[in-house]
Amino acid sequence: MKATVGDRLLVHGNTVGERDRTGVITEVMGPDGEPPYTVRFDDGHTVVVFPGPDALVVHT
Repeated sequence: MKATVGDRLLVHGNTVGERDRTGVITEVMGPDGEPPYTVRFDDGHTVVVFPGPDALVVHT
């Protein structure tokens, strides 16, 4: 998985009733665009994320 600042991260809900989460990647801490990423989710929370197989980078 590779990303740049400004790309969006989509994390699919993995249980019934759990909504997908989306946010903007504000920092790429791994080499060559690899994780971990700092993500500001649309609900306002900012966290460091090591995306799993349920996540997708949407390039902008």
